[in-house]
Amino acid sequence: MQKIDTEIYRQINNDVYKEQGDIWWKPDTVLHILKTSVNPWRVGYASKVLQRLNIDPKGKTALEVGCGGGILTEEIARMGFDTTGIDPAAESITTASNHAKAGGLNIRYEQGSGEHLSFPDNSFDVVFCCDVLEHVTDLPRVVSEISRVLKPGGIFIYDTINRTFVSKLVAIKIWQEWKRWAFMPPNLHVWKMFIKPGEMQEVLQASGLDWKEHTGSKPNVSIPKLLQYLRKRVKGVWNFVDLGKHFWLVEDNDKNILYAGHAVKKQAASRQVSYN
Repeated sequence: MQKIDTEIYRQINNDVYKEQGDIWWKPDTVLHILKTSVNPWRVGYASKVLQRLNIDPKGKTALEVGCGGGILTEEIARMGFDTTGIDPAAESITTASNHAKAGGLNIRYEQGSGEHLSFPDNSFDVVFCCDVLEHVTDLPRVVSEISRVLKPGGIFIYDTINRTFVSKLVAIKIWQEWKRWAFMPPNLHVWKMFIKPGEMQEVLQASGLDWKEHTGSKPNVSIPKLLQYLRKRVKGVWNFVDLGKHFWLVEDNDKNILYAGHAVKKQAASRQVSYN
């Protein structure tokens, strides 16, 4: 998979993350759904990977690429990692910093992009990149940069959206376009920027990362029930708080929409592709 064509990238609305004010931590906002409905799945998966690899977060360094307002970053810090978050949106970094300080969490936040990470080689034990890779214009470069800042033997944990007919129906039509159920801003995701698992594996391999596995996700309720929940929110019977109390993702073999995975940086330095 190569750099996204400019015409396709222009379709995505990444400016939503630059809106003024707290769009992340206020309970009745769409991005807060990441905390209530997505984090239980992705944090659960990350914890399982770390346990399986016998990695004790205490004393280890972790970076989250594309940290937004810090909803996942704070979970990483609570695991015990010495944690850093980086994001291109200054507004999101301000929100993340203020929330971490208010909660007594010592997290370093920096403004910057995944294509140009401002850290030395071999800086981090673990790098997280979740709900981000399908938003970037140059996936190979982002993954190459992540590999560069990982220590040899370090772990890359990620999740993204598969490019399938099902993901077009659910993530584009139901989540964004069809007003009967839609709860996300238009063009928050662009289907052609979604990443097939095989494409992800190829990019990882090209950057010196040894891919280990992929796992999928599904709603905790049936699809008809979930559509009922989304309809209640659209009609004003429920708000995002109510939706988050009833709907969340659980791990599953289905990788048609949102899937997660991890890879390990190879101990012996292999030749990496240069994107300079």
